[in-house]
Amino acid sequence: MARSGRSRHRVPQGRRRRALTACLLALAVAVPAGGWSAHLGLSVRDHLEATENALLRLRAAVGAAEPGLMAGPLAEARRHAAEARRLTAGADWSVLTRTPVLGDAATTVRALAEGVAELIDVLDGLHRAGAAFVAAATPSPGGSRRLLATAETAAPVLGDAVTRLARVSSRLAAAPAHTGVDRLDRARGTALREVDRLRATLGDVATAAALLPPMLGGDGPRRYFLAFQTNAEARGTGGLVGAFGILRADRGRIAVERLSADTGLFTSPVPVADHGREFLRRYGPGATRMLSVSNLSPHFPYAAATWAGLWERRAGTRLDGAVAVDPAGLAHLLGLIGPVTLPGGEKVTGANVVDLTERAAYARYTDPMARKRFLLEIAGAVGEALPRSLADPAALLPVMGRMVGERRIQVWSRHGAEQRILARAPIGGVLPSRPGPFAGLVVNNSAGGKLDYYLDRSLDYELGPCRDGLRSSTVRVRLTNDVPAGTLPSYVTGRLDRPARRPAVGSNLLWVSLYGGLGGRMTGARLDGERTAVIEGTERSHPVYSVMLELAPGQSRSLEFDLTEVASREPPLVPVQPLVRPQRTRVTEDPRGCAP
Repeated sequence: MARSGRSRHRVPQGRRRRALTACLLALAVAVPAGGWSAHLGLSVRDHLEATENALLRLRAAVGAAEPGLMAGPLAEARRHAAEARRLTAGADWSVLTRTPVLGDAATTVRALAEGVAELIDVLDGLHRAGAAFVAAATPSPGGSRRLLATAETAAPVLGDAVTRLARVSSRLAAAPAHTGVDRLDRARGTALREVDRLRATLGDVATAAALLPPMLGGDGPRRYFLAFQTNAEARGTGGLVGAFGILRADRGRIAVERLSADTGLFTSPVPVADHGREFLRRYGPGATRMLSVSNLSPHFPYAAATWAGLWERRAGTRLDGAVAVDPAGLAHLLGLIGPVTLPGGEKVTGANVVDLTERAAYARYTDPMARKRFLLEIAGAVGEALPRSLADPAALLPVMGRMVGERRIQVWSRHGAEQRILARAPIGGVLPSRPGPFAGLVVNNSAGGKLDYYLDRSLDYELGPCRDGLRSSTVRVRLTNDVPAGTLPSYVTGRLDRPARRPAVGSNLLWVSLYGGLGGRMTGARLDGERTAVIEGTERSHPVYSVMLELAPGQSRSLEFDLTEVASREPPLVPVQPLVRPQRTRVTEDPRGCAP
């Protein structure tokens, strides 16, 4: 899940250092406390600069995958950061924080010193714990039980790190953002974004570590519906379910059974799940009876419960949950386990699996059944190799973290305690019902072709100032049908919607929806600059604004939504639908902030 899309302002290291130096020099010479204040300010500057230099060396060691080179820079960074925190925590610095004009700057410098020291303490703890994990998780053929033990050991350590980083984030967020020293303000913003980025990454890995032991059958056998989503035909959770199987897990040993194309799960004569009247009004009765339209909603538990219900009606056996992966997720896994070889000798790798499954297969096979058999061969080969991913737990957890963060894997569990954890993390694919600014773009293919492989998306979310408990915001969406010139297979470009006028070959039809924040309302909408009507609805308390959009080959179209939102200090949340091409997201907030 791209989570909240904060505006990104990269500040070069040299500029950040000069900003900090300028601020501390100003504090040192402008406060009428004499030479001691100057000495104190310059000492804090020197220690923070030394900390920054050590962190740069640490980043180089991490980037070079040289764990043995991390200990020295970490120890040095920890020593200097601790001294900067000690100096800014004393009574003399407290005097500076209460000084007119410079008090806000001194308060923000103190928050930075405290935050950096806490961050380094977290990194040091993770480094020491990581060495133990690596030693305990040496790759081995029988690594499944070792994986469970490693995950159980790692989960509390990672969870504690996430909690501590949340405290750092809160402390930085509470520090004055507008100190009168422009560069210091940017340094605070950069530090806050970096801490939040690290917290999100560690949170994904912590979630994976907490859930792997029970969900891999640590307490007994588990069985899950395994859906292979094809993002070339967009659905709310990612893509059309092109194939499926049953994932069996028992004490860390996993296997994929009963692989089938999407045609292997028949339409149910009656609904297999009840998601409420709101769902029924928006998606119709077929969404709980047919696999092809079961995941129109971006709320993954709806689709997962429907898949489990369809399987149980067919096979008569109850499942423990459902898992969905897409070709980009398979690419991450293949990067870990290495290439797999198909029966005909062709190799599938992390580098070619997305193109092979979502573009090349359609060009290679004119017969849809031959193409489905080919895709099942790929799914089967990856399924057979999947147990190899458990042999190296230390390598698997970061890969799982990346898959979770990108929503390339989504999981639903029938077990209440597990589902509560899943619902709080991107891996759960939950459409959240928390208050705060929110802009979620969701597209569903309404033509029946496979042209969403070529779909480009961008979203600009401008949050305006708050007045009287409300704020005005604008969301701009741009969609481009970047289909290449030339002949494509009819299965890719074909239309099942039977339009009155035959569109140009390569045209696409999308059901485009914008999900807004709770309690908000739309005040106007424009399509390509002209006012347009939209269909308004509600899903899980979110207002939803939808249009049907025809895109000719090479055409770009823009939608703009004017919104009135409830004032909130919560950070903006911009979930990203996991399609083939990444969504370009930009979020900007009014610099005056927002008080509800």
